[in-house]
Amino acid sequence: MPELPQMKNRGRWDIFCTVVDNFGDIGVTWRLARQLVAEHSVDVRLWVDDLRAFERLCPQINVDAAQQWQQGVEVRQWPTDWQPVDAGDVVIAAFACQLPSAFMDAMAAREKPPLWMNLDYLSAEDWVIGCHGLPSVKYKSVQKYFFFPGFQKGTGGLLRERGLLERRRAFQQDPEAQRQFLHGLGIDPAPDAQLISLFAYENAGLASWLDALASDSTPTHLLVPEGRILGDVQRWLGVSELAAGALHVRNGLTVQVLPFVRQDQYDYLLWCCDFNAVRGEDSFVRAQWAGRPLLWHIYRQDEDIHLDKLEAFLALYTKGLSAPASAAISSLWRAWNAGEDMTDQWLATRKHWPELQNHAEAWCLEQALQADLAAALVQFYVNWI
Repeated sequence: MPELPQMKNRGRWDIFCTVVDNFGDIGVTWRLARQLVAEHSVDVRLWVDDLRAFERLCPQINVDAAQQWQQGVEVRQWPTDWQPVDAGDVVIAAFACQLPSAFMDAMAAREKPPLWMNLDYLSAEDWVIGCHGLPSVKYKSVQKYFFFPGFQKGTGGLLRERGLLERRRAFQQDPEAQRQFLHGLGIDPAPDAQLISLFAYENAGLASWLDALASDSTPTHLLVPEGRILGDVQRWLGVSELAAGALHVRNGLTVQVLPFVRQDQYDYLLWCCDFNAVRGEDSFVRAQWAGRPLLWHIYRQDEDIHLDKLEAFLALYTKGLSAPASAAISSLWRAWNAGEDMTDQWLATRKHWPELQNHAEAWCLEQALQADLAAALVQFYVNWI
């Protein structure tokens, strides 16, 4: 992508977010809003319908405030009783959320209609390239456009802040910085233990994976931020309660529960780990920027259409791997997303560990050749003007 032209201000943007799955939707839109402000001189107004969920990512949020500023972003409570407000130059409906009818009228009332985009869910499916950037429905004088994040040329790319990979490499090459970060979270792993992070939805296959880790000759320190998978971990441990700060050891496996961490801390956590199990969209992308092998728990959709997305990503991600390594990591992902026994798949994956480590870094660098999502959105606006 060519360098964006220098503009003092690239307009005022309205981003709308309906919190569907606790943190995924707000995680993406909050990260995008901050980057637009910090790197592209954009005035951003972020409309959120659930400030309680937002508070977990940004503890400074006042959940009772109708209007506030956080890290340069104007955060607005999405009211049930919508009051008249002027629409911005760009309007983004995140993940196909329905805009308030009064706001749509405000868009149409502008002398120059705004650029209206539907920022869709991330997918590696082939059809995304053909639909990216195309016009969608029209409301009065306002045309809506599809905008798809993606992994291939012809899509909107992935969220990636300026200098992210350089900061990550420096941190991963500094053992003392990693030790201090982990110590700040109360983590003191054994020197020979592999670090694994676990952030996932409920999963019936977890017990088999934990059994395999516990019986492995290589000790594992499993870091579990508070979240939906915690109930399955609790059942496997056979304890009556499991909360942040808990530490349990079973044979070669140490399980430690962490408090829910902010986005920047979560990046460092991923960078510290040898393997990251992630879920949804935001943590999935951040794990890829960590340059370490990963396991994705995709968000379940009706009629199992999420499995098509899983297979589409695997087809891209495993290119360049040897056939045995590709089969091992693909089988692991499929078993995890089906809630099946993971023992054999995990053992097969471990046999190809060096190759998978090298591949994770190579994949990260390949994705970094594309323009990041925020820059792609700004370029789309510049072209539209």
